[in-house]
Amino acid sequence: MKKVFLSLLITGVILTTYSCRESTQEKTEDAVEAIGEDIEDGTRRAAREVEKGAEKVEQEIEEEIHETDDQVEQEKIE
Repeated sequence: MKKVFLSLLITGVILTTYSCRESTQEKTEDAVEAIGEDIEDGTRRAAREVEKGAEKVEQEIEEEIHETDDQVEQEKIE
């Protein structure tokens, strides 16, 4: 009886340890996927901001070339 009880106890410990290991691995995989998605979202947002900045720079250059910049107009008035 003692051997049966010890065998069941050892089996239970092994199964518990193994199932915890799988759970940890699944949680780690989920976390890695979430990090990847966050990186993708951040990259998209950064690209949009860079594009907006580039458009502003392009607009400023065009205004300077055609002398339609607000500062140039104010200097002419003074």
